[in-house]
Amino acid sequence: MQLLYYQAPLSSLMLLLMVPFFEPEAFTLPSTLSYEAMVVVLVSGVLAVLVNLSIFWIIGKTSALTYNMIGHCKFCITLVGGFVLFGDNVSVRQLLGVVSTFGGIVLYTHFKMEEKNDEGQKHVLPKNSVKLQRV
Repeated sequence: MQLLYYQAPLSSLMLLLMVPFFEPEAFTLPSTLSYEAMVVVLVSGVLAVLVNLSIFWIIGKTSALTYNMIGHCKFCITLVGGFVLFGDNVSVRQLLGVVSTFGGIVLYTHFKMEEKNDEGQKHVLPKNSVKLQRV
């Protein structure tokens, strides 16, 4: 989160200074857009900020590898959604890729959960390990 805290204001300032030179129509655009279009653009910007915050949260709480696995899972869900919802053609190569990716994600999750359980058990003393004697 600290990186986002320092990087976001600097990026905003740099973009604000560059927009007049590279996107001069940005200053005339709001007058030609409908209210609904402006709301869509605003909601899109808010969602982009939330995606960036979730990325930093995921990497901060887990690891970059876990974030990468989540990205692959999202991509596969997008592909499957295209197949199911829009009737996109599925090649054997795409199908094998999606199946192998989901298989890898399941295995990764299994091993991470196993690792977490092993770490949790190392810190817990067995019930019969310490015997108290009366004095």
